[in-house]
Amino acid sequence: MQKIYLDYNASTPFAPEVVDAMQPLLNDYYGNPSALHWAGKPVKALLHKAREQVAELIACSPKDIIFTSGGSEANNLALKGFYFKNQNKGNHIITSKIEHPAILNPCKFLEKVGAQVTYVGVDQYGRVSPEEIEKAITKDTILITIMHSNNETGTLQPIKEIGEIAERYGISFHTDASQSVGKVPVDVNELKVDMLTIAGHKLYAPKGIGALFVREGVELEPLIHGAGHENGLRAGTENTLLAVGLGKACEIAGHQVDNNNLKELTAYFWKKLKDEYGDQVVLNGHPQERLPNTLNVSFVRRVGQDLLDKIPQLATSTGSACHAGSIELSPVLKEMKVSEEVGMGAIRFSLGRYTTKDEIEQVMFWLKEIR
Repeated sequence: MQKIYLDYNASTPFAPEVVDAMQPLLNDYYGNPSALHWAGKPVKALLHKAREQVAELIACSPKDIIFTSGGSEANNLALKGFYFKNQNKGNHIITSKIEHPAILNPCKFLEKVGAQVTYVGVDQYGRVSPEEIEKAITKDTILITIMHSNNETGTLQPIKEIGEIAERYGISFHTDASQSVGKVPVDVNELKVDMLTIAGHKLYAPKGIGALFVREGVELEPLIHGAGHENGLRAGTENTLLAVGLGKACEIAGHQVDNNNLKELTAYFWKKLKDEYGDQVVLNGHPQERLPNTLNVSFVRRVGQDLLDKIPQLATSTGSACHAGSIELSPVLKEMKVSEEVGMGAIRFSLGRYTTKDEIEQVMFWLKEIR
């Protein structure tokens, strides 16, 4: 039975080059990178190279890259670390209603310990209004956190415009770019962000590794206290094996990010769907300002999970992978004011580096079979 994977927003396979880059650390390089002897020095050099590779992808200094266990930890370090270190300056945080749970749940936690959080809504395309962000600012606002792109719809947020507002008011700005890095150009200086989250398994690196860009001068309280690893922000001997994998993945992504093949294949898939279903299929999210690989579409008056249950050989999602199995209307689609008869039929097809045109044709055949 042919199996097809169109759930790249949930996780990606390892790039072969990533596996090759990690292999020496499974056999020869076992020293502690903090050790000053012959076993530690080459491991430290590999860790430094990985940091340089990550930094180059987002146009920052290697010293501003903090390795974490993934996107969720990076988000928690950004929000909790910033709040606990800077709460003497104010207690107000601004975010959006459609953030990933790795942002929303830390915000809810911080509300329990004294933070005031404003959750800004979105338009019908799932975009935040920079004007609404500016209206939400108070004298106590210390942090704004808005995702770079939505994991369900692929809609890109106006991060640069929000960054300019944050800069004008002297407010620190964080963006969760877990879904964006490696798919679209990301430059921390152009975006005017002070912190940015990367998740390894979204760009063909291993699970369990991520990074947080922290601009020089931004002060955070560590989540993990101990020795002074990662600029004193994350204690514990570094996971060099996975960091090297992330570094190599970022190096490869730097050569892939302007490749139009994926965008063209996604557009081809959408045209095939429209030709087949007409007004019975609806695109959720912004038609232009979106990730090049993401199609969140609704089959009107159908239930998305019911459709997928009839195609067990197709791996894709009815929304965020974190809510797989739920047939309730996605919270993101609710905030976009998508009607229930449309939203219940939502399926997120997310294509990737290894998706082929033949696979798209096969998926269309399967969909026609169960129509």
